[in-house]
Amino acid sequence: MNHCPPRKTPGVGHLLAMLCLVISGWLACLSAGAADILLTGAEDSPGVQSFVQAVRALRPGDRVRFQPLADLPSPGKIPDDVRLILLDLPSLDWRLQDAQGPATLVLRISRLQARQHLGDSVPPHLSLLWSDPPLERQLRLTRTLLPQVKRVGVLYDSHSEFLLKELRRAAYPLGLEVVTERWDNIQDSRPLQTLLNSSDVLLGLDDPDLYNPKTAKNLLLSSYSRQLALIGPNAGFVRAGSLASTYSDQSDWLAILDELLDQPPATWPRTHYPLRFKVSSNPQVARSLGIEQINEASVATLLAERERRP
Repeated sequence: MNHCPPRKTPGVGHLLAMLCLVISGWLACLSAGAADILLTGAEDSPGVQSFVQAVRALRPGDRVRFQPLADLPSPGKIPDDVRLILLDLPSLDWRLQDAQGPATLVLRISRLQARQHLGDSVPPHLSLLWSDPPLERQLRLTRTLLPQVKRVGVLYDSHSEFLLKELRRAAYPLGLEVVTERWDNIQDSRPLQTLLNSSDVLLGLDDPDLYNPKTAKNLLLSSYSRQLALIGPNAGFVRAGSLASTYSDQSDWLAILDELLDQPPATWPRTHYPLRFKVSSNPQVARSLGIEQINEASVATLLAERERRP
């Protein structure tokens, strides 16, 4: 009787070789699907590195790297499949020197900064993520915290004047009237006093020429001496003494960045406000104005719900 030879079981070495092949193929597939994300800015600071590390943690399947602006070639020499993220204004100026190159996200740029660097139009290869709070959101915050107000006073100068039309358009459906005064010389308090005489509340535009450490004391003391609140222009000014503002922090920025990086660059919006945001308030100022304690989380939720309504 013929006996069949016993079937040999694969050796350990053979199994390891097969496992290596499988893992290599899997890693190759991951690598092929990974996005190349390049962040750049003029300075490689600890804050920048912390942000880059946060992006890496957010996108573990992608190749995330930072290169200082000085180490980069012209934008047109960077491959089109790179996801380019600009972290400051010098990197924006560098990007504007060449119409060629990859689609680019400009992170945390204010409306005024964009106006100064780009004029009225946004190049098709750029997507701007605004740093200043939306005017409509700030007006809704005003209406929520101070439902009795009717006239919203706004200081402006030559840099921020372009925002007034949008502000009035957003105020109308909320039943608010926008009262404005041009303030070209911050040493002259007369425009501020005139505005305080004709307003129920002040709304600060994110214009650093008007709202800065030099003007803060005059703005805040003048408004509160008349028991008028100042809303905005940003979370930093709330710490200085304004009543409240909406703002987006790093976690909110990372969330919108993650969402956009999941999309093809061709679908990126030309301009975009983070949909996620928070409310900052100053309890001491609220008490001095006779306003009940502000529940920041509840107000932010209420505002977000109203924004989602058609």
